[in-house]
Amino acid sequence: MDLNGRRESDNIEDVRGQSDGGPVGRGGGFNIPGGIPLGGFSFRTLLIFAVIYLVCKFALGIDLLQLLSGEPSRQAGSSYSQSQNPASNTAQNDDMKKFVSQVLADTEDTWSGIFESMGKNYERPKLVMYSGRWNSACGEASAAVGPFYCPSDRKVYLDTDFFHEMQTKFSAGGDFADAYVIAHEVGHHVQNLLGILPKFNQARKSMSETQANAMSVRVELQADCFAGIWGKFTQQKGILQSGDLEEALNAAHQIGDDALQKQGRGYVVPDSFTHGTSAQRMKWFQRGFDTGKLSACDTFSGAI
Repeated sequence: MDLNGRRESDNIEDVRGQSDGGPVGRGGGFNIPGGIPLGGFSFRTLLIFAVIYLVCKFALGIDLLQLLSGEPSRQAGSSYSQSQNPASNTAQNDDMKKFVSQVLADTEDTWSGIFESMGKNYERPKLVMYSGRWNSACGEASAAVGPFYCPSDRKVYLDTDFFHEMQTKFSAGGDFADAYVIAHEVGHHVQNLLGILPKFNQARKSMSETQANAMSVRVELQADCFAGIWGKFTQQKGILQSGDLEEALNAAHQIGDDALQKQGRGYVVPDSFTHGTSAQRMKWFQRGFDTGKLSACDTFSGAI
């Protein structure tokens, strides 16, 4: 991608390196993060911990705090080299923030134009860049959850270490692959503004798990199609470079439900799919990219 000279969005909330210790909200959103936060500790429990720590520290020579701290968190990005130099890591974080904010800004421009053509106003979402864990209105955000959109606070949550995982674990690196991830979550925001997510969230209350999963697949594939629409406009602006489209399609393939299940467990369980197969994700991103039209992204009618 050639983002040189492109504007940066001012809708970025960069909280990397910070700790959010407030209560975790439990919203009725889409892509709700899993996991249940641990409750607080009583004074008695903390006192017991303190005694155990002192015994281990001075009697056994074991520093529990050092053991619990683990390795420093990695800084990541598909096209951003890692460094042990703090100054370099700071520069790398700045590059990552610039990249994310430029991609977000381009989605803002694209969807503002599309909504304007429909006589509607596009409400620009906030994007929260965090590291490790953070609290959203839909629950706890963590690396295990991956990027997601929370309709309750209308924010996209992104742990940029996910880009590193795409590159190293899923062989889906590349700047346009990373941009596709952002555009997909923004696609959920578009669905929210159009009333699609609220209808789904209401309907799934009366669905079985299998039915809800099947409908979730259609919602996710539409977000892929919306991401493809954004990709079409980036192409028209001359932002895309040779190989960029292939990067996004490869990412769509690598993070399909069937591909992930084969990698994780060695077999697939179609009834548990929530995002679509590799072939489906590639198909719908390509459809949005080829047409650039919302009308082409009706994943709720007929076969997918």
